Amino acid sequence: MNDPAEFVRSTIARLPTEVPGRAIIAASGGIDSTTAALLVEKALGDRARAVFVDTGLLRAGEVEKVGSFFRTSGLRFDVVPAADRFFAALKGVTEPEEKRRRIGAAFIRLFEEEADRFGADRLVQGTIAPDWIESGGSLRDTIKTHHNVGGVPKDSRLTLVEPLRDLYKDEVRAVAHYLGIPEADRQPFPGPGLAVRVAGEVTPERTRRARVANAIVEREVERAVAAGEIARPWQYFAVLLDTRTVGVLGDNRVHGDAVSVRVVESVDAMTATSMGLPRPVLARIAEGITRELSGEVVRVLYDITDKPPATIEWE
Repeated sequence: MNDPAEFVRSTIARLPTEVPGRAIIAASGGIDSTTAALLVEKALGDRARAVFVDTGLLRAGEVEKVGSFFRTSGLRFDVVPAADRFFAALKGVTEPEEKRRRIGAAFIRLFEEEADRFGADRLVQGTIAPDWIESGGSLRDTIKTHHNVGGVPKDSRLTLVEPLRDLYKDEVRAVAHYLGIPEADRQPFPGPGLAVRVAGEVTPERTRRARVANAIVEREVERAVAAGEIARPWQYFAVLLDTRTVGVLGDNRVHGDAVSVRVVESVDAMTATSMGLPRPVLARIAEGITRELSGEVVRVLYDITDKPPATIEWE
């Protein structure tokens, strides 16, 4: 894509042909799905409806933030609470690919129900090129199944519409800037949410710990950016590991969880470089996590691996 204006014009002109009836939009609050949603709403008007699913796997305050963001962007939307459904789908599952498949299937079944209520037969997704490339679309092997690609059940009765399918993240951001979407450069958040930041089984309790740790990493990194200590990273988050480790609380031995912190620089998410943080920033992150999760998390690690060989997210 060379010209965001031309991409917007041609996409809005093409979408009414791709969607002759009604469509629902899978709107996660991320820049990809929001950009897709605004393009579709401009093309279809009230024949499209955005659906934001509260999966129970979102970051702290995410429902409120996304609602405010959508309203600022001028997007009409509905919120569907579905935490019980997603935790039930993930019960007992530890394998990362199976997590993504379960989450993808849960999303699609919910969207099918919402589509029936709205009289729609199309589902708009914010799929971009790295999603289907990493899911095995142009490679011999699958790197990781993206829930919105390989996680879509083959028997789904909804026809997918993916207006951003051939764009990379930097190109999507250029389109978002052109459309006037606020905070178009904010960090990405995975569609499966904290499920891919909880190694091992995803339970409400373990998700709570990951949510707290993620909030602290975001808080301290953003504080460091505002203070001029570091440049703004591409992505910054915490992963709750499936590892128990020994720590000390007061004079007592405790057996708690470990968290890994990841901060990377990137342009398009296809490759990434681990970002070195000043020792005081790392210390604030570790202290914040172990204090707010006292007795629960007793060790904080820092991931210094580039992509490749690692992916940005752990799962």
